[in-house]
Amino acid sequence: MAGEAGEFGFGGGWWSDDRTLARFVADLVAGEFARLRPGSPVLAGLPGREDQGGEAWRNGLIEADSLEMLQLSAALAEALNLGEAASADYLPTRRTFGGLLDICRSALPRCGSHITFRTSGSTGTAKPCRHSLADLEQEAEFLRTLFPGRRRILGAVPSHHIYGFLMTILTGAPPGAARLPVVDVRGRPPAALAVLAAPGDLIVGHPAFWSAVARSGIALPADIYGSVSTAPCPAPTARGAVGAGLDRLVELYGSSETAGIGWRDDPADGFRPMPWWRRAGDSVLRRTSADGAERDVAAPDRLDWSADGRFRVAGRLDGMVQVGGVNVSPDHVRQRLCEHPWVADAAVRLMTPEEGDRLKAFVVPAPDAPAGPEFHKALTHWIERNLTVPERPRALASGPSLPSNSFGKDADWTILRTFPAPQSP
Repeated sequence: MAGEAGEFGFGGGWWSDDRTLARFVADLVAGEFARLRPGSPVLAGLPGREDQGGEAWRNGLIEADSLEMLQLSAALAEALNLGEAASADYLPTRRTFGGLLDICRSALPRCGSHITFRTSGSTGTAKPCRHSLADLEQEAEFLRTLFPGRRRILGAVPSHHIYGFLMTILTGAPPGAARLPVVDVRGRPPAALAVLAAPGDLIVGHPAFWSAVARSGIALPADIYGSVSTAPCPAPTARGAVGAGLDRLVELYGSSETAGIGWRDDPADGFRPMPWWRRAGDSVLRRTSADGAERDVAAPDRLDWSADGRFRVAGRLDGMVQVGGVNVSPDHVRQRLCEHPWVADAAVRLMTPEEGDRLKAFVVPAPDAPAGPEFHKALTHWIERNLTVPERPRALASGPSLPSNSFGKDADWTILRTFPAPQSP
């Protein structure tokens, strides 16, 4: 097959497999398009996933204007550190996927010792997180011990985010052995797994994915493992996935900044730190890198440690919430809503477990806002066009002031079926 390790003389780096590199580039480009064109329909010009790496895929044009192509090129150069190989300047001139792959493949042997991921989700202040490939390979080696005997990977996550990169690219490529085939199951209904899954599979998912699997009532074949990350996995979801036939579901805890920190395969247990992490404070961790160097890292969440050396996650430190496996900042969404000329103020929260698993918003209409139904329709249309899918509030309420308690502090509100008309101040 084109792109087998060693064919291009690249020493077997992850990028030397053409389909693997194509999958990474396609996921990154699609992610950038979603950011540049929020609310757009399925993007034209992105070839089907099944053909990634094939001739039709390589020759497919990237339908982006010059400004979008600059952003796509910058994202690719940042992720793969192409500036170190003096190759980034050529990216905007390559308007096919094959052209992008050629630049990446030729440059990565010189700049592939590190890879950069962007914090996922919609914070408004997404930041790059640079990682040593040696450290990530150290983690992949450990992850393979948690999922022994796997013959194939079914991936429900993008490969350009750190969890997807670790689980569907590095973990599936043990040194000296054949790379595991990867089947993309994003967008497929849970019932499809009953047909697609086979003994020896590892299914890489996120909590919303496993929740859908658990609710679908399917029965998976024997000898299938699963992984879950990107957000806390509720215990009923984990147990439901195992009830669907998984032999084991391993929950991985970490972040774009830290990579993997801990793991567990029972939601009743605390997380076990991965071997290179140890506690250095209540929410401070010490990381021993693959080269032996040590550094202290702030944990992304408040951690409660037990006497046996395990920890539980006691809440985020950055105000982020998880929607469909993506980090979302309610404060950022609130700021965006307040950009609408008919919105005087807004509050955004994650729904309660009884209400759902999406965002909800309470808005205070501006004095010149129209009556309720027209306001609701206009604001809903604006949300669909200007916010990404995880950012979009799926329940709206309004009133003359934001909800507060008797002490004047922000308070929760009940989701209403109707959108009440704004009241005069």
